[in-house]
Amino acid sequence: MAVQDISTYSYKDIFSLSVIQFEKACVFHKPEQVDAYSIYWIKEGKGIYNIDFESYAFDDNVLFFLSPGQVFSVESEKIKEAYKLTFVRDFYCIQTHDKEVACNGVLFNNVYETPFVKPCENDTQKLQSILESLIDEFKTDDVAAQYDMLQTYLKQFIIHSVRVKKEYHIIKDDNETKLFKDFSLLVEQNFKTLHSVTNYANRLGVSPKSLTKHFQNIGSQTPSDFIKNRIVLEAQRQLIYSTDSVKQIAYDLGFNDSAYFTRFFKKATSKSPLQFKKEY
Repeated sequence: MAVQDISTYSYKDIFSLSVIQFEKACVFHKPEQVDAYSIYWIKEGKGIYNIDFESYAFDDNVLFFLSPGQVFSVESEKIKEAYKLTFVRDFYCIQTHDKEVACNGVLFNNVYETPFVKPCENDTQKLQSILESLIDEFKTDDVAAQYDMLQTYLKQFIIHSVRVKKEYHIIKDDNETKLFKDFSLLVEQNFKTLHSVTNYANRLGVSPKSLTKHFQNIGSQTPSDFIKNRIVLEAQRQLIYSTDSVKQIAYDLGFNDSAYFTRFFKKATSKSPLQFKKEY
């Protein structure tokens, strides 16, 4: 995306809205690590995005939701109309608002299944109306309550996106969602120090066997693979975006033996940590 083709509205460097209206082919080869919560709405356009080392092709009217720490790059894109909302935790805390909005683990902070939403025509009109209200608020001269108004419109946009996700995409029932979500959030908080299914099952008050069976019932990967894949993903991120040695990364991820970590990583990716780092 060329800078001159993007209009950006911002509030104190903690919340921004970028509007892209042009038709141009673009390729970004170098991946970047997301440092804020981001919503990409490709209203008209097509392309391929790489998110956490997985490719996602899209063709018109799709929303992607990215969380801090995720690795993002554009393999190819041709955009006619698109929007990007970016905000930091100090502006809108996903965890704090989750009981009201239910987006944590559904739209954001879900590295195991990259969340995306494809709105229908009616939903598109509603989302567009919210964005227009946002732009009007960014332009207002009355800044007394601007923070609250901007936050309200962002919240509306997220709530509606959650509703679209639940209506048009397969969402597990409440009981299944709760255990799966509790497990995934627990892994997200502890994967650097807790590596066994038993550790997490104990904290969730279920047996390892029961937890594994639950994952089988909902058609998910095993809890063991779930934990392993999160560790591997973080290793990939650190290999690219830190200057730490393989030994330091291994230690940070809870491995006392860097040789064992190397075998663990190679078994999961078919490449040694140094091979992976060199390729990127």
